[in-house]
Amino acid sequence: MRDSLEYGARVVAGVTPGKGGGAVHGVPVYDTVAAALSEHPADATVISVPPAAVRDAALEALAGGLRLLVIVTERVPRRDVAEVLCAAEEGGATVIGPNSLGILSPEKTRVGMVGGPAADVRKAYAPGPVGIMSRSGGMTTEIANLLTQHGIGQSTCVSIGGDPLVGSTFRDLLPAFAADPETKAVVLFCEPGGTAEEALATAVKAGGLPLPLVAFVAGRFADEMPGVRFGHAAAIVEGERGSTRSKIAAFREAGIPVAEAFSEIATLLKRFL
Repeated sequence: MRDSLEYGARVVAGVTPGKGGGAVHGVPVYDTVAAALSEHPADATVISVPPAAVRDAALEALAGGLRLLVIVTERVPRRDVAEVLCAAEEGGATVIGPNSLGILSPEKTRVGMVGGPAADVRKAYAPGPVGIMSRSGGMTTEIANLLTQHGIGQSTCVSIGGDPLVGSTFRDLLPAFAADPETKAVVLFCEPGGTAEEALATAVKAGGLPLPLVAFVAGRFADEMPGVRFGHAAAIVEGERGSTRSKIAAFREAGIPVAEAFSEIATLLKRFL
């Protein structure tokens, strides 16, 4: 919380059952979401509780009327995530994560902990025209830092989460970037496992490319080393399904350029900016 406050985020309240009446870094703490919102209107919440407690925390936040939930916790039971996502859809709310480090708009605000300490965020991120969507929280910052070093600023950066089931995928978030007048292109950081990349490519093929995209697919070694663990819970490859080969082929078929090396991301972006 302290780092977000130092970066300029407006944190109005915290909720920890049994801790109501206290304060952390000057931010008042309440026992319930309802009590917090009765004193401090808010739009978003960061949920960082043990996996078994995420369901109740998220449903309480949704019942309170919060419309953006960033779930930091990883390895949340899938049944619990599915229930939260159904409730969010019914209530018109957006869920980022689980297993997300959050969202950051340089020099505006941060929801979550992406980028780490405020001083490090200021070094790595700079305002500009490129959005970032990443399956890895840490690589969100690495991409931002690469772009900043090449004089390319960022509009909004989202760590979508590394668990198998997440609230917002690349395909879900792309229309929001396309509707943002500050965003002129988007970088995608992709990993083995799951079908989020192929789903995005299919949508682009069907509806066209709403703005320039540049993809980097990490973990290509996983295709040649069956059984090697890549890291995130969602990085599970079943045969060809979810392989980096499949993702790269889908992107190229949809007309989305794929960087062969991490440093090439900036080179490809400069063609569009």
